[in-house]
Amino acid sequence: MTQEQNRAKTRARDSVLAVLGAATIAALPFAAPAPVRAEVVAQPGQAGVPYKGMPALAPIGVRVDHYLPVPGPAAPPVDPAKGYRIQDLGTGLYMVTDNAYQSMFMVYETGVVVIDAPPGYSAKIRQAIAEVTDRPITHVVYSHAHTDHIGGVTDLGGHPTIIAHEETRRLLARANDPKRPLPTVVFKDRYVLKVGSQTLELSYPGVAHEPGNIFIYAPRQKTLMIIDVVFPGWMPWRRWALAKDVPGYFAQVAEIDRVPFETLVGGHVNRVGTHDDVRAQLEFMNDVKAAAATALKTTALGGEMADNDKANPWAVFDNYIDRVVVQCVDAVTPKWQSRLAGYDVYIWDQCYAMEQSLRID
Repeated sequence: MTQEQNRAKTRARDSVLAVLGAATIAALPFAAPAPVRAEVVAQPGQAGVPYKGMPALAPIGVRVDHYLPVPGPAAPPVDPAKGYRIQDLGTGLYMVTDNAYQSMFMVYETGVVVIDAPPGYSAKIRQAIAEVTDRPITHVVYSHAHTDHIGGVTDLGGHPTIIAHEETRRLLARANDPKRPLPTVVFKDRYVLKVGSQTLELSYPGVAHEPGNIFIYAPRQKTLMIIDVVFPGWMPWRRWALAKDVPGYFAQVAEIDRVPFETLVGGHVNRVGTHDDVRAQLEFMNDVKAAAATALKTTALGGEMADNDKANPWAVFDNYIDRVVVQCVDAVTPKWQSRLAGYDVYIWDQCYAMEQSLRID
């Protein structure tokens, strides 16, 4: 039995003892004044012995002592007194980040265009802009509707023109959130924002992460911003970044690689990305897809399951899905564990989302 399996078995035993309580334990036949070790029969619904081939990486719902170290070079630090750092992307385009979230602003002859306002540092965006220019914020572009990326827009002040996709407007109207005011300009397929000598090309590639999530391309700076799809050097956020359409998410990562950018701003993690980052993520995604497909074909229903539970169809499929995911995690871990930061945090989520998508999409 592996070390992780031993820990899981110990946790299961301890949870049973906790439920029984001290008084009940004292009345049991094996109770004695001295410490005792006794096998306790697992109760229905409580953790039992792990599945065969259980990975050493802790599954969802199991706390770990510490996570795997983050590979790769360290990101430039954020001054804690400021709470953000600025990265010059060239020719009047800048990224603002706290090394977890990312937004941008573009300076032109008479003003500034802000792209997204994450609430974690939105109150500092005007301060960041003031380090570069004293021109006013005239436009805001929403990448999509999620509050963690645009929920700080009211901190920008003034009355800027807000531009977004029509699906984003629909979702914001439903949310009715005063911190996410409705856009004043919407588009369906494409929109070109020309301000002075600067240009942003906005386009809608279809549903992946969320309806209305757009490509934001600065052709002069060869910079593409697409949020919550590619995570340079990192494991994507859980369940393919909560993609509303998993096949669409896969197709969109491949589409991003065809855009002639030199810098990718993905909205998260501690650095910008390159085409190599996009290709590495797509390779990882395809490896997970292949591993999940193989596991779905080779895993039998009802294995490692008590006979009296097999009349419960939810239990049968829970058991089956768990064993598929165990096989998926085992298959991709040797290649990717040391290559993607945060690999151990969300690999279980990715395999769960992948097998579900393959079965039903």
